[in-house]
Amino acid sequence: MKEYSAYFIADAEDDLFEIYNYVSTYNSITKAKNLLDKLEETCNNLSTFPNRGHIPPELERIGIFEYKEIHYKPYRIIYQILDTNIYIYCMLDGRRDLLQLLQERLIR
Repeated sequence: MKEYSAYFIADAEDDLFEIYNYVSTYNSITKAKNLLDKLEETCNNLSTFPNRGHIPPELERIGIFEYKEIHYKPYRIIYQILDTNIYIYCMLDGRRDLLQLLQERLIR
Protein backbone atom coordinates (compact mmCIF):
# COMPACT_ATOMS: atom_id res chain seq x y z
CA MET A 1 0.00 0.00 0.00
CA LYS A 2 1.26 3.45 -0.95
CA GLU A 3 1.93 5.81 1.97
CA TYR A 4 1.08 9.49 1.57
CA SER A 5 2.23 12.50 3.58
CA ALA A 6 -0.32 15.04 4.79
CA TYR A 7 0.52 18.75 5.01
CA PHE A 8 -1.54 21.57 6.44
CA ILE A 9 -1.54 24.75 4.36
CA ALA A 10 -1.37 27.97 6.43
CA ASP A 11 -5.12 28.61 5.97
CA ALA A 12 -5.92 25.15 7.38
CA GLU A 13 -3.70 25.82 10.38
CA ASP A 14 -5.53 29.13 10.88
CA ASP A 15 -8.84 27.26 10.67
CA LEU A 16 -7.72 24.85 13.39
CA PHE A 17 -6.69 27.77 15.58
CA GLU A 18 -10.03 29.55 15.04
CA ILE A 19 -12.02 26.38 15.76
CA TYR A 20 -10.01 25.78 18.93
CA ASN A 21 -10.48 29.37 20.09
CA TYR A 22 -14.21 29.33 19.41
CA VAL A 23 -14.87 26.03 21.20
CA SER A 24 -12.63 26.90 24.15
CA THR A 25 -14.37 30.29 24.53
CA TYR A 26 -17.96 29.10 24.16
CA ASN A 27 -17.63 25.59 25.56
CA SER A 28 -14.47 24.38 27.32
CA ILE A 29 -10.75 24.03 26.79
CA THR A 30 -11.03 20.26 27.25
CA LYS A 31 -13.65 19.96 24.49
CA ALA A 32 -11.58 22.24 22.26
CA LYS A 33 -8.49 20.07 22.73
CA ASN A 34 -10.46 16.89 22.06
CA LEU A 35 -11.99 18.37 18.90
CA LEU A 36 -8.58 19.56 17.70
CA ASP A 37 -7.15 16.07 18.27
CA LYS A 38 -10.01 14.46 16.35
CA LEU A 39 -9.69 16.87 13.42
CA GLU A 40 -5.95 16.28 13.21
CA GLU A 41 -6.46 12.51 13.46
CA THR A 42 -9.04 12.63 10.67
CA CYS A 43 -6.58 14.52 8.47
CA ASN A 44 -3.67 12.25 9.30
CA ASN A 45 -5.77 9.19 8.43
CA LEU A 46 -5.75 10.47 4.86
CA SER A 47 -2.14 9.31 4.61
CA THR A 48 -3.36 5.71 4.30
CA PHE A 49 -6.73 6.30 2.58
CA PRO A 50 -6.49 9.57 0.61
CA ASN A 51 -9.15 8.70 -1.97
CA ARG A 52 -11.88 8.06 0.57
CA GLY A 53 -13.13 11.62 0.21
CA HIS A 54 -15.42 12.96 -2.48
CA ILE A 55 -15.48 16.07 -4.64
CA PRO A 56 -17.36 18.88 -2.86
CA PRO A 57 -20.66 19.27 -4.76
CA GLU A 58 -20.36 23.06 -4.81
CA LEU A 59 -17.01 22.82 -6.59
CA GLU A 60 -18.13 20.03 -8.90
CA ARG A 61 -21.06 22.20 -10.09
CA ILE A 62 -18.63 24.87 -11.27
CA GLY A 63 -16.24 22.40 -12.92
CA ILE A 64 -13.55 22.13 -10.25
CA PHE A 65 -12.66 18.47 -9.77
CA GLU A 66 -9.16 18.44 -8.27
CA TYR A 67 -10.22 18.82 -4.62
CA LYS A 68 -11.80 16.31 -2.28
CA GLU A 69 -13.43 16.59 1.08
CA ILE A 70 -13.96 14.49 4.16
CA HIS A 71 -16.07 15.30 7.18
CA TYR A 72 -15.68 15.30 10.92
CA LYS A 73 -18.86 16.28 12.74
CA PRO A 74 -20.02 19.55 11.19
CA TYR A 75 -16.56 20.32 9.73
CA ARG A 76 -15.65 19.89 6.09
CA ILE A 77 -11.98 19.25 5.39
CA ILE A 78 -10.97 20.24 1.85
CA TYR A 79 -7.78 18.70 0.45
CA GLN A 80 -5.91 17.88 -2.73
CA ILE A 81 -3.77 14.87 -3.61
CA LEU A 82 -0.60 15.61 -5.60
CA ASP A 83 1.69 12.63 -6.18
CA THR A 84 2.20 11.13 -2.71
CA ASN A 85 1.37 14.36 -0.89
CA ILE A 86 -1.94 15.47 0.55
CA TYR A 87 -2.42 19.20 1.00
CA ILE A 88 -5.12 20.17 3.45
CA TYR A 89 -6.42 23.58 2.45
CA CYS A 90 -9.21 24.32 4.89
CA MET A 91 -11.48 23.10 7.63
CA LEU A 92 -14.84 24.79 7.38
CA ASP A 93 -18.05 24.61 9.33
CA GLY A 94 -20.39 22.52 7.20
CA ARG A 95 -23.36 24.59 8.34
CA ARG A 96 -22.04 27.57 6.40
CA ASP A 97 -22.08 28.26 2.65
CA LEU A 98 -18.89 26.75 1.19
CA LEU A 99 -18.77 28.98 -1.89
CA GLN A 100 -19.18 32.13 0.20
CA LEU A 101 -16.42 31.03 2.58
CA LEU A 102 -14.06 30.28 -0.31
CA GLN A 103 -14.84 33.64 -1.95
CA GLU A 104 -14.04 35.41 1.33
CA ARG A 105 -10.69 33.63 1.39
CA LEU A 106 -9.89 34.68 -2.15
CA ILE A 107 -10.59 38.30 -1.25
CA ARG A 108 -8.23 38.19 1.76
